[in-house]
Amino acid sequence: MKVNDVMLSLNNFPVVKQELFFKEALDVMNEKKLGIACVVDQDYVLKGILTDGDIRRKLLRVQKSLSALFVDDCIDHAILSPKTIDINDSLELAVNLMGEKRVWDLPVVENGILKGLLHLHPLVDALLKAR
Repeated sequence: MKVNDVMLSLNNFPVVKQELFFKEALDVMNEKKLGIACVVDQDYVLKGILTDGDIRRKLLRVQKSLSALFVDDCIDHAILSPKTIDINDSLELAVNLMGEKRVWDLPVVENGILKGLLHLHPLVDALLKAR
């Protein structure tokens, strides 16, 4: 099985433009009920990711009021070199990478363009059904 067979499509997880206000990005993450947002430019080139854990760590580290953070562009708080997986890679490679990096989500790209998100739960479901 390939990543493409299991990934979430773009409308099923938080995808935000890099210049969106940080507060609005958090709203999108909350609405989609997923602890990650992929940050893209106007051509859907992946520029970074925001995760719940990274946001929490940033809040503890940055000496700015919450209201001041909210008006920043979300790219200011994103991980700019996230681990990704290619749309044509195998699920086995994805599982190994997720385990090695200790992550639940991998942005799925093709030539740098965001195509989807591989989330651990659908991946495990697909592998169990394939047995």
